[in-house]
Amino acid sequence: MTLLRWNRQMVLCVAGMALSLPGLAADVPAAASGLAYALEQAWRLHPQAAALDARDAEARAAQEVAAGLTPEPGSVSIGSRNDRHNRNLGKQEYEVELAAPLWLPGQRAAREAEAASRIDEASSKRAALRSELAGELREAWWSLAAARNARALAARRLDTARALEADVRRRYQVGELSRIDANLAQTEVHAAGAELIEAEATLLQAEQVLRTLTGVAAPTDMGEEVPTTRRSPSEIQGSPETHPQLAAAAAAARSARAKLTVADQSRRAAPELALRVVRERGDFAEPYANSIGIRLKIPFSSGAQVRRETSAAQADADQADAEMLRTQTRVQLEAERTQRALASSERQFAMASARRELSAENLRLSEKAFSLGESDLATLLRIRAAAFDADAFHDRQRVARAAAISRLNQALGVLP
Repeated sequence: MTLLRWNRQMVLCVAGMALSLPGLAADVPAAASGLAYALEQAWRLHPQAAALDARDAEARAAQEVAAGLTPEPGSVSIGSRNDRHNRNLGKQEYEVELAAPLWLPGQRAAREAEAASRIDEASSKRAALRSELAGELREAWWSLAAARNARALAARRLDTARALEADVRRRYQVGELSRIDANLAQTEVHAAGAELIEAEATLLQAEQVLRTLTGVAAPTDMGEEVPTTRRSPSEIQGSPETHPQLAAAAAAARSARAKLTVADQSRRAAPELALRVVRERGDFAEPYANSIGIRLKIPFSSGAQVRRETSAAQADADQADAEMLRTQTRVQLEAERTQRALASSERQFAMASARRELSAENLRLSEKAFSLGESDLATLLRIRAAAFDADAFHDRQRVARAAAISRLNQALGVLP
């Protein structure tokens, strides 16, 4: 008995120390609770959120480049020649050349379309990552709710076992019950205490998992979600843009196709147009003369290089299309599965409620019979164990039903 109490105090002490550490004891504001607030906190701490901002900035910079007058920055060349170290007759030449690359036909429009698709892809990836985080958060949320229920039930079982043990000990001392009955009652206290210690350890672990995601303590009242009525599994395929995962896959496919178009329109290096200005004289007595010229550089096309780049872009596009079809199938099957799971959970919860009521009635009758001496302690303990099992099953099914609702919403792409 003393060892069980000491172990329980140690678990509570460790939990209290963990919650008092700096950075771990952030409280949830009174007005902020629920999954929506937890998702905002988790997103704020997500390591990939900043990377997505950088990807978006990269795509917008590419859009600015595509909207420019030239595909690449221009260049300036400056040169000078004289015969100072040769005949030294005063020959002098100065040359300045301004060169600018030119867009190939159709290349600029393809680059602009690719940049726009990359911006759309970055935005869709952000929504998809946020949806994935919501799924992870929902699982941690309901794991914590289940751990809290288990801990509360274990504490109630221990309190009931202690009250029964005190009553049995009193009746044993006056000779109404046997030593075996007293030992059975004390054994029940030990079993209930061990169950509570295990439940508290599980609860501490579940709290730490959720705190790792959100950075704040979970609220006391963990409200349930409501099944969405805005979407159904059959509507997802008809409107893929409403589901974050499908929208991200479709955006990735469009971006890959846009890159393929750029490769098709970029079959050679960019031509280059240059304006050349020359100022020169033949000797000291000759005045300077100015001349202006134009130079056009047209690179040859390399068939092997073009095929390599086009084939690579085609492979990426085909892979993106296949991944989009795979995502559509996966999302559709997951939505149907979670919908069936919710219906099953609803039925199990109804049966658990009926079982709980019957077990509670049996326990009341058994306790009354035991107090009147009409039943033995072994029968009471057996019926009480059945009642606690019914309570535990009912609480588990209640949490399972709430978790099934969250999983259905997750499968349909609905955020908290």
